[in-house]
Amino acid sequence: MNPFPKLGFKAFAKAATVLTTALVVGLSSAHAFPDKPIKLVVPFAPAGGTDLIARTLAVEMAKELGQPVVVDNKPGASTIIGTDLVAKSAPDGYTLVVSSIAHAVNPSLMAKMPYSTEKDFAPVSMIVRSPNVLVVRADSPFKSLKDVIAAAKADPDKLTYASPGNGTSSHLAGALFADMAKVQIKHVAYKGSGPALTDLLGGQTDMIFATSGSVGGFIDSGKLRALAVTSAERSTAYPSVPTVSEAGVPGYATEGWYGFYAPAGTPAAVIDKLNAATRKAASSEIFKSKVVSEGMVVQTGTPAEFDAFVRAEIVRWSKIVKADVLAK
Repeated sequence: MNPFPKLGFKAFAKAATVLTTALVVGLSSAHAFPDKPIKLVVPFAPAGGTDLIARTLAVEMAKELGQPVVVDNKPGASTIIGTDLVAKSAPDGYTLVVSSIAHAVNPSLMAKMPYSTEKDFAPVSMIVRSPNVLVVRADSPFKSLKDVIAAAKADPDKLTYASPGNGTSSHLAGALFADMAKVQIKHVAYKGSGPALTDLLGGQTDMIFATSGSVGGFIDSGKLRALAVTSAERSTAYPSVPTVSEAGVPGYATEGWYGFYAPAGTPAAVIDKLNAATRKAASSEIFKSKVVSEGMVVQTGTPAEFDAFVRAEIVRWSKIVKADVLAK
């Protein structure tokens, strides 16, 4: 029976054939996914904590997916350049972005965005949580957080703290510290952790609230001194290092995080495969040994759980931005 009487039977049959073919092709594509390399866009410069996570996870995901997972660094504009590239990519699962706390903060921090944070992406999975570590050079006169606070109060705006860019967890950790400690320190934004750490080591800046992944090696080698961690509890990687709350700013706590997004419209079956591959890769001993030793906490989950978490982060940081904390 022809359910569309206004169409001739031949026209209806042709339309039905086209629809059926499209459906079969779509299901077949999802079933065959992936049949070519996957690009993992890192919206930061190489050598930072995000890059470490991406490259370690890419190797493990490739084993599970049977295809290479290629890391592509696209730094700039507080992660917007790399993230925008993914937002405008084909929704086929072959282009993902490693998102961070900047993804949740940018909508409030930026006057205009080239994409919609809440509409143009499909959540894949949370990967890890990561406390930041306040570090100074080994030759710095600051031996404790209280030394930093005392110096900042004695000479407002003289001290500087670097970050990988506006809206990063490093920037937010520093801004929140300055606000809660009632001090004035200047923020210096860079295009990635690598350049920021280079200038810190070279003496151009005084400190950085860096991701543990990006500074672990420098701490171990004695080039940087850890003064405090930003999480509510001490880090397993640095058990002797106090939290910011313990060290002089009661109630302070913030963490960075990382997760995967695909472009909006990516088929659910493809998202499910990517989620399964991400969770298995993140649970591998190689990945866990790499990130846990540097103070990160593996935390994967469903796409829906990641989506709910990020939406809550957007609300949280929106309130802080509106309170002008990041402008100080």
